[in-house]
Amino acid sequence: MLVIRLVVVALASLLCVQSFAQPAARRVRGEVTAIDGLKLQVLTRNGEAIAIDLDDKYTVTGIAKIDLASIKRGSYVGTATMPQPDGTERALEVLVFPESGRGSGEGHYPWDLQPGSMMTNATVAQIVAVGKDRRMTLKYKDGETVVFVPRNVPIVTFEPADRAMLKTGAHLMLSATPRPDGSLTAARVFVGKDGIVPPM
Repeated sequence: MLVIRLVVVALASLLCVQSFAQPAARRVRGEVTAIDGLKLQVLTRNGEAIAIDLDDKYTVTGIAKIDLASIKRGSYVGTATMPQPDGTERALEVLVFPESGRGSGEGHYPWDLQPGSMMTNATVAQIVAVGKDRRMTLKYKDGETVVFVPRNVPIVTFEPADRAMLKTGAHLMLSATPRPDGSLTAARVFVGKDGIVPPM
């Protein structure tokens, strides 16, 4: 039960539109270049080398690939998308939450995966096949969004993991909090399983 609770807290931290505990948090995506105890070195996707101090109680959550068929009516998902001219969205990725993460970061709001991208965390009200692709109708507390999901976009889920996954060459995503001196600290790390690059 403790592991499940830790994963729920981690999901909320990563995918909420804002965090009152970490108001100035910086989302970091990249590859681990070194780790020595609680000292983490990351090369970001933009080519920036940064140092992050890990909390002594930091947790690791795994990001695992799953199939498109794992998205079902009633699933709770988070999807980064690009707006389309017809008012729908086109998925860049889809995260299928474990049931313990239902409700995390619910809503539709700007995201920083690509310029102009959005994030929708919501329940799948309808999903239909469009050839080998899918079209989802997502419902959240303030409305609904229709998302086209191409067959080749990454579909992932979160899994409990241990610190052994956080090693040189691993791909990660985390929310880092700046200290007054400009250094960064983090308490939770999301690591791609089997070489997966976190797509969110």
